[in-house]
Amino acid sequence: MTALLSSTYFGPVQWYQKLKRFDHVLIERCDSYVKQTYRNRCLIATTNGVQPLTVPVADGMRISDHGNWRHQHWNALVTAYSDSPFFEFYEDDIRPFFTEKWEFLYDFNEAIRQTMCALIDISPDVAYTTSYEAEAENDFRAAICPKHPAPDPDFQPRPYYQVYAQKHGFIANLSVLDLLFNMGPESIFYL
Repeated sequence: MTALLSSTYFGPVQWYQKLKRFDHVLIERCDSYVKQTYRNRCLIATTNGVQPLTVPVADGMRISDHGNWRHQHWNALVTAYSDSPFFEFYEDDIRPFFTEKWEFLYDFNEAIRQTMCALIDISPDVAYTTSYEAEAENDFRAAICPKHPAPDPDFQPRPYYQVYAQKHGFIANLSVLDLLFNMGPESIFYL
């Protein structure tokens, strides 16, 4: 079976679960830019609760250097996860995404996906659309959305260790970074 997914910036656990559980994954490459999606946003847990990190884009899908966002995102991750069990183990793999530059959001997200799959130890069979897919079976583009997610009966979030769980309770479906920094090599078993 094939899942159809949008591109994501350090996508949520639900998105990576699809990469692991489906035989084939088709990532939409031909859609137009839509605001407030996981294409350029991820959600992390902080001492104050959930914090969105948003990559500024210009001219559709080009990454903007506006606002020193790379430095801000990296500092937010260090502040949020430096006390997590596996942050030190993975920080050298993740830091280049905040020091190097990519021109296009899609290429940036694809580099992130490849790195995250390697760190989690999953090897999805991924292909890319060559034209916009209007509708498809197992289309999760609307289901995996930060603002108004569509129902996804296949995704039932299960609690795992989180640094701030005593303060906020378990927060489901955060960025895969939350899972990786808190669970390390056991992340694959959660997916």
